[in-house]
Amino acid sequence: MADETGPEPTDGKKKGGKKGLIIGLLGALLAGGGGFYATYAGLILGPAAEAATPAAESDLPPLPEIAFIALEPMVVSLGSAASSKFLRFSAQLDVDPASVEAVQMVLPRIVDVLNTYLRAVSEDQLGKPAALERLRAQMLRRIQVVTEKGQVKDLLITEFVLG
Repeated sequence: MADETGPEPTDGKKKGGKKGLIIGLLGALLAGGGGFYATYAGLILGPAAEAATPAAESDLPPLPEIAFIALEPMVVSLGSAASSKFLRFSAQLDVDPASVEAVQMVLPRIVDVLNTYLRAVSEDQLGKPAALERLRAQMLRRIQVVTEKGQVKDLLITEFVLG
């Protein structure tokens, strides 16, 4: 028996798969490039964004006056049982500008309070994830007890290294 199902007859026309793909890609590139240029040149979203910027800047309140007092870096020994032998600590105090001189007068007391507190903290407490925030709050409270009310606003820890 002869197989009657041979190749299908063709009309001589090929489907343009690659040609359509190339035309589609060129169209997408042109549309993307045109959109980028229109946005970059300010034709789209330009005037509205420019008009909003000056108004937003004028609505901002002025920044309050601030003053910082840097504390000398401290090295605190953690004891012989600790795996880390020392803690290197440095910070800055956010101080009311009118109180800078008064706070500088009591800096030795502030350093003493911080040294005493940091020596009393165990190494286990230092390794906990939330330790730095808790330590910062405890140290700030002790500093505020040493200084007059409202003089020291915040304690900014700039270095905290166990070694």
